[in-house]
Amino acid sequence: MNTTIQIDALESLLIAIFVLFIGRLINNKVTVLRQYNIPEPIVGGLVVASIITVCHQYGYNFTFKLDIQDVLMQMFFATVGLAASFKLLIKGGARVFLFLGVATVFIILQNLVGVSLAKVLGIDPLLGLLTGSITLTGGHGTGAAWSQTFASEYGLSNTLELAMASATFGLVMGGIIGGPIAQRLINKHKLKSEFGESANHHIAHPDLVTYSEHEEDRINAKSTIEVLFILLLCVAGASHLKEFVDSFGISSLRIPLFVYSLFVGVLITNICETTHAYKIKKETVDVIGTISLSLFLAMALMSLKLWELLDLALPMLVILFAQTVLMGLYAYFITFRVMGSSYDAAVIAGGHCGFGMGATPTAVMNMGALVTRNGPSPQAFMIVPIVGAFFIDITNLFVLQGFLGFLAK
Repeated sequence: MNTTIQIDALESLLIAIFVLFIGRLINNKVTVLRQYNIPEPIVGGLVVASIITVCHQYGYNFTFKLDIQDVLMQMFFATVGLAASFKLLIKGGARVFLFLGVATVFIILQNLVGVSLAKVLGIDPLLGLLTGSITLTGGHGTGAAWSQTFASEYGLSNTLELAMASATFGLVMGGIIGGPIAQRLINKHKLKSEFGESANHHIAHPDLVTYSEHEEDRINAKSTIEVLFILLLCVAGASHLKEFVDSFGISSLRIPLFVYSLFVGVLITNICETTHAYKIKKETVDVIGTISLSLFLAMALMSLKLWELLDLALPMLVILFAQTVLMGLYAYFITFRVMGSSYDAAVIAGGHCGFGMGATPTAVMNMGALVTRNGPSPQAFMIVPIVGAFFIDITNLFVLQGFLGFLAK
């Protein structure tokens, strides 16, 4: 007999914070995790998700009330927008499109590997796409959308379950491999942040947003309330902006809500910078952004249904492990070199592993763990979220349509 246990909103939030405590405790005790920058939400979240999986095997299912999860994600991306002044955007603009090109080439390779291995293993090539950029670069949302198409138009069965399991696998592996790969690049090439490794960056650079949990920030209640108001304004404004954009009939682009939050943040910070009407306290933005991201990822990881991975057939697992190897090699040898073989390029490579295998928040989590140890990389935090949260979904759509057209012949 199965028993479902509902965890309410407050208790779910407490468990999410507890996940971070568990991750920190384990990372402090296990040197290899700390050495290779495995993020605390990944470690703690997998522990809790494993416990819940064991309970599931004995008939006890836990459901969390995580209404605040999406708000936290939007708040974080709003902080990314608030950190993106026109000066920074102009400085890194060309590199945004360079990285988009790198990421687009990768999703083509991702699908080539998926389709080729599917044929070799004797399964439908469409399932190769499902374990390619649909669920890995695309994530759970894209996987759910395409699984319905595969079921209704191509007659495939169990596509939703396979898509969710594949996306979950990618989310976990993307968070595991990103840190070690980037850290190896940093160590091998003796790379350093131009801002140094100390925890006092805001003394010399008060407008720098680091997303480092070790940063010694000078914040107060007044600045916290003000920045919190601005972030919630970004979140609320994002919904209205999405409605406005959808009114023009382009809702088929499926632009995620958090992209609108980021865009509103960009508008606000540059209006304030241009008019000098108000100076946003970037140290406070840094703190709230770090908290929002940590809690969002803790909630995402602790609510993973790991038992779905157990239901993957052996051929699908072979493809997914091959995709993991491909992602690691591509980030190490291609992303890093094309993006300039610099410290920023190494952090971007770690972020690429995150959204190339899972989702943009995973990419940011990887980069957050790296900059906490090695020093700030504002360029990486500007380039990766913009490409991973918006542009890559558009190019992914065109690539998938091309593959479907080829396979349908």
